[in-house]
Amino acid sequence: MSNIYRLIIFLPLFMLGCSPNVIDENKVIQKINSLEMNIFSKKGVKIYSITSPKSSYDKIELKLRFEKPIINIFNGEETKYIISSEKSTLSDNNKLLKLIGNVKLKTLKKDDDTLSADNFIWNIEEANYLLVGNIRFENKNIILNSGKAILGSDNIIEFFNPVKYILKDENNDNKYEVNSENAYYNLNTKSVSFEAKDKRVKSIIYF
Repeated sequence: MSNIYRLIIFLPLFMLGCSPNVIDENKVIQKINSLEMNIFSKKGVKIYSITSPKSSYDKIELKLRFEKPIINIFNGEETKYIISSEKSTLSDNNKLLKLIGNVKLKTLKKDDDTLSADNFIWNIEEANYLLVGNIRFENKNIILNSGKAILGSDNIIEFFNPVKYILKDENNDNKYEVNSENAYYNLNTKSVSFEAKDKRVKSIIYF
């Protein structure tokens, strides 16, 4: 553990906790098996955790790379989101988290809500999460697709134009499909709203 602390605590901005198993070390790359890492704020509040069966640390780029990571983002003592992907990187003094390939995000309180994308980017100094590439949100009521989306701290997902959405019927079959400009899905109220750029056309659907 002491080796990893020396490697990843660059500035006293965040406190880190980890349980790594270091298996190989050279001048540039340090490989780690079965890594478990917790990222804390300066006040000691847990922000998020990362587990990975295989990871490495680049001493030149000051970057951690993870294979098949599982990310837990916390809101106080509770887990707010659970995110998985094929790969992930942690850089910029542990402030910039990127997930790459087959990204899937779920909430514990909304079991039927799933959000997937090609890439997930989060600067932990900001409250929003950026998703890029093949965005798909689905639950028992609706499917929303776009190329870019932002998940805010208020649990509202903004889907950027062009947006395709499919409403489902009571048998979970596709009822009809429509294309629109920006769409907003509220995870708390389970409602979706659509708004045109000129602000003159707006509609809200509650489920």
